[in-house]
Amino acid sequence: MTLDNILALLGILLASAWTPGPNNMMLAASGVNYGLRATAPHITGVFIGFGFMIFSIALGLGEIFMRYPVLHEVLRWGGAAMLVWVAWKIATAKRPGEAGAATKPFTFVQAAAFQWINPKAWIMAISISAQFLDPAAPLLTASIMAGLAMIGGLTSATGWALFGMVLARWLHTAARLRAFNWSMAAIILAGVAVVLASGPG
Repeated sequence: MTLDNILALLGILLASAWTPGPNNMMLAASGVNYGLRATAPHITGVFIGFGFMIFSIALGLGEIFMRYPVLHEVLRWGGAAMLVWVAWKIATAKRPGEAGAATKPFTFVQAAAFQWINPKAWIMAISISAQFLDPAAPLLTASIMAGLAMIGGLTSATGWALFGMVLARWLHTAARLRAFNWSMAAIILAGVAVVLASGPG
């Protein structure tokens, strides 16, 4: 992979990682509700989980799903159901300390596993693998793609969580926090609707 290709790939990954999506909405909500330190396992799970995902797909896992479309459909609908559940949890989240409030955000394992049902992550991983994988050096290029994906994921995940922390100063009232959480949930649900409306493939 040439330096020009590496820089182009890094630019694509950074731009894609920073755009709003399920991960970023969840991270912003977590930053608002729990702060950066408590959100750190979620951040780590996102960028390491996506790096591992893109590495696996680049080395052939994506082809398995292409050969067996039913697996893709199961993933698509399962992911949609999970995102609806996540949106509901965000929308109905209570302030820390309130009766019935969640005690912690996503764990590392939950965040890493979430990448495998995140439609945005699948689109990015498959399209980037198809464009940048060098068949003559698959292991090397898959490793480079995974490393760059983790850099992009680390910056965006941390950035969105910090954005949530900054917002938390303004969202100190229950009404404002509720409005923010419902807005984040609505954005996630809108993304689910787009994915399902687009159909398979």
